[in-house]
Amino acid sequence: MDTSGKEKEAIQLMADADKKVKSSGSFLGGMFGGGHHKVEEACEMYCRAANMFKMAKNWSEAIKCLNAAIDIYTDMGRFTIAAKHHISTAEIYESELVDIEKAIAHYEQAADYYKGEESNSSANKCLLKVGAYCAQLEQYQKAIEIYEQVGASTMDNPLLKYSAKEYFFKAALCHFIVDELNAKIAVEKYEEMFPAFSDSRECKLLKKLLEAHEEQNCEAFTEAVKEFDSISRLDQWHTTLLLRIKKTIQGDEGDLK
Repeated sequence: MDTSGKEKEAIQLMADADKKVKSSGSFLGGMFGGGHHKVEEACEMYCRAANMFKMAKNWSEAIKCLNAAIDIYTDMGRFTIAAKHHISTAEIYESELVDIEKAIAHYEQAADYYKGEESNSSANKCLLKVGAYCAQLEQYQKAIEIYEQVGASTMDNPLLKYSAKEYFFKAALCHFIVDELNAKIAVEKYEEMFPAFSDSRECKLLKKLLEAHEEQNCEAFTEAVKEFDSISRLDQWHTTLLLRIKKTIQGDEGDLK
């Protein structure tokens, strides 16, 4: 596929969109006067150009187009579509440019817009992305707040309550890295808030890990993790956090084998 052709087309489309916005008169005039359609057409052109830039792997121009569309959509009060474009931008930062701080900022903005529009499940999806990255970047307090908030908002929903235990588990692991006592108090709090958590394998694992940590027993810690993992595979995120906790045990070898 000829990506250079796509890129030329995208540059032209972006220039045309810029012209359309300018020709719609003052921005507010454009919003409320006859220029409204021009501005909306410009938005569509920016989005098409962004897709072409993506195909040409020209990520910075793609982001520029998405941001131009976001500005217009937020001025028009169309926050749901602006949120979608924030997610597209976050995904570029996440996968292509690997700038996690910027990805976080765009996911947070999308979550805010979704919340404002009462789209709570879409907001939670974005927040969970933020929580996962914050924990990786050792911003544990922020990750805890997000996981507790999403856990509390899903535990009363019959369709989502199964996921709530996973969010409380993640929050407890973040607590554990910061301070063992904090983790103990948090687990008790989650059991009180959400009684189904007590019977979960996640809660039982946390209690075993807390006991092993208290006794500074590396083997018991590793054994508990292995036993859990043999039934429910722990992903890279969980493994990273569990290793960070294990490193706080004296005489740790630094792996989970």
